[in-house]
Amino acid sequence: MNTRKKRISVLAIVLVLVAVCLFGILFSGQKGKELSFGVVQKETVHLWYTDAGLTDYLNSKAVSFYETTDIRVEPMLVSGLEYLEAINQASVEAKEDAPDVFILTNDSLEKAYLAGLATELNSVSDLTDSKYYSQAAQNAVSYHGKYLGYPLYFETSALLYNKTYLEQIVEAEETLTNADELVPGSIADILNFADQYSTPENVEYFFRWDVSDIFYNYFFIGNYISVGGIAGDNSEEIDIYNEDAIASLSVYQDLNQFFSIDTKETNYDTIMQEFLEGKTIYTIATSDCMKKLEEAKENGEFAYEYGIANIPDINTELTTKGMSVTNALVVNGYSKQKEAANRFIEYLAKEDGNELYEKTGKLPARIQTEYANNNIMAFSQNYAKSASIPKMVETSNFWVELEICFAKVWSGEDANEELKVLSEQIKTQLAGEPVTEQELVTPVVELLPEGETAGEE
Repeated sequence: MNTRKKRISVLAIVLVLVAVCLFGILFSGQKGKELSFGVVQKETVHLWYTDAGLTDYLNSKAVSFYETTDIRVEPMLVSGLEYLEAINQASVEAKEDAPDVFILTNDSLEKAYLAGLATELNSVSDLTDSKYYSQAAQNAVSYHGKYLGYPLYFETSALLYNKTYLEQIVEAEETLTNADELVPGSIADILNFADQYSTPENVEYFFRWDVSDIFYNYFFIGNYISVGGIAGDNSEEIDIYNEDAIASLSVYQDLNQFFSIDTKETNYDTIMQEFLEGKTIYTIATSDCMKKLEEAKENGEFAYEYGIANIPDINTELTTKGMSVTNALVVNGYSKQKEAANRFIEYLAKEDGNELYEKTGKLPARIQTEYANNNIMAFSQNYAKSASIPKMVETSNFWVELEICFAKVWSGEDANEELKVLSEQIKTQLAGEPVTEQELVTPVVELLPEGETAGEE
């Protein structure tokens, strides 16, 4: 090639490169980052989560969000062990795959916020609208007046009952007109039920629940204790030791004589298996029961219809409140893509929650205009009435200590004394010095009129 031709070739290459650069500068806009020679990298939001059951759902939403906004979302399944610590390390070290958004349970929000990993949301118009989110959902993601996350899904407990058995009892009793009359509004109703009606042959237990797990026990005193106030973030609002809480926990202890449940031989899985086999009429369950029972029905392993109802009160005077945990979408305070991250959160928060349930089995925190079935609606109603698990780092051991308290009371220890000790322990932790509660008198509560008894078949 002669010198003239070489110069023309070099000039052509230079012109092409200049054209590419100009094209990149003119058209990169806000949808990406300009790299060398004008090549555009799509704006990307990294999403971390720990539950493999969410994978298909999050991947499908990432695709639809990209089609709508031209912003890429890369979901990344990571270990739940030391989760916040891993997020912190990736963020501080500015790793390429550090999360811009992550899914976190509401009890860890204070820890995340204090570490700079959670930041206030840009827009909360839907979140603060009771048409879309219950007060329980709002409380779950609120921290000292700031909303640190959008509630995605929740877990709570509800009353699970064998609807087929109730219908059979109605058919055998002239005084009853429908099965709804036998859905108990209180534990006193269950005890009266045990006295008044004969049950189907296969039934071994009227009412049975996992007494070893605080998630299924909490409702007994949930309406009368407070650790951090309604948002679980106020160290000045600690109310554990009071007469109503003592009365409720004393009733819990009395139930051991009616429903003998050995904590060493039973747990949630065995309780659910007994219900599946038709041995139990009423139990306390979490939302996973629906998928489990539907799959068992399809496989011919569950021959009954079931229903979900509100957690029963104790009696007409002592009311109950279950516990809930909310999984929220959180924007990382270290993220350089906060605007895009917020857009993705708002997009996901507005999506149809029925699809979330169908693909993951998770219950949507956003209130739906229609639910895939009435049982999902019943769990949502229980969620709306629930107490959100607190966020305070200083009281993170409260649930373990409360579970120990319940175990001692179930086995015969004095309810008054155990609540007093628990309250003093938690208040001492917060105050940094010993706190002693003034001893209260244990109220007398009668579930059944004198002379009546209730027990198993």
